[in-house]
Amino acid sequence: MPSHDAYDPALIRRVLTETKHIALVGASANPARPSHHVMAFLLGRGYRVTPINPGLTGRTLLGQPVRARLADLTEPVDMVEIFRSSDAAGGVVDEALALPWLPRFIWMQVGVRDDAAAARAEAKGVVVVMDRCPKIEAWTIIKM
Repeated sequence: MPSHDAYDPALIRRVLTETKHIALVGASANPARPSHHVMAFLLGRGYRVTPINPGLTGRTLLGQPVRARLADLTEPVDMVEIFRSSDAAGGVVDEALALPWLPRFIWMQVGVRDDAAAARAEAKGVVVVMDRCPKIEAWTIIKM
């Protein structure tokens, strides 16, 4: 199992350049929330982002239709990004691993870490990044 205390910039670059479609779990309609900022940034950089939030189901967020849960996705995603607490992250990872197709990457936002969930995902060949923000990493590593 790889260390999740530090990441090789080449790995972060690979994840961010190979990802095209992201399911953002914990997306918020509140423009003051970090998940809203990150989603807007990712959309602005050409990523396709599907927001996941059961409280916003049936609405659109930044022009994208909101899904209640990962199981409601109608097509594969490359990355599942988790904007939930560490306590909730394991359940989200398990939902991602139960999809009919595995995402290539699972990304847990700054402050979110679940080593046991990461191990379950990695055992299935999914690359996991924890306690990092793709917006910050895109600025610092790949200069997006």
